[in-house]
Amino acid sequence: QVQLVESGGGSVQAGGSLRLSCEVSGNMYGRYCMGWFRQAPGKEREGVSAVDTINGRRDYADSVKGRFTLSRDPAKNTVYLQMSSLKPEDTAMYYCAAEPLIGSRNGLCSPASPYWGQGTQVTVSS
Repeated sequence: QVQLVESGGGSVQAGGSLRLSCEVSGNMYGRYCMGWFRQAPGKEREGVSAVDTINGRRDYADSVKGRFTLSRDPAKNTVYLQMSSLKPEDTAMYYCAAEPLIGSRNGLCSPASPYWGQGTQVTVSS
């Protein structure tokens, strides 16, 4: 069983930065898509960024390219999302997800990923 625990959310003014962390525990062998999703009130959950744990390929939603950076520290079993130049429209609950992969895949993780964290709130004020 894989467990994901996010941290690092908070409130920040527009233009500010936050770093989210996702600590992974449990049996996680093989190839995974590790990703970040977000969901704002009244909106559908959307993929933000993802990394293939084997080839290290990272992908980003167009809305965050150039502002968000995903990184991973395998030694700490942790995935990070560095968010800069934050905008009010980035306000959402942010979730970490893990999706087992059979082979490599481009793009963000599937919304049907089997493993999810509890979420961490990010609020950006103008």
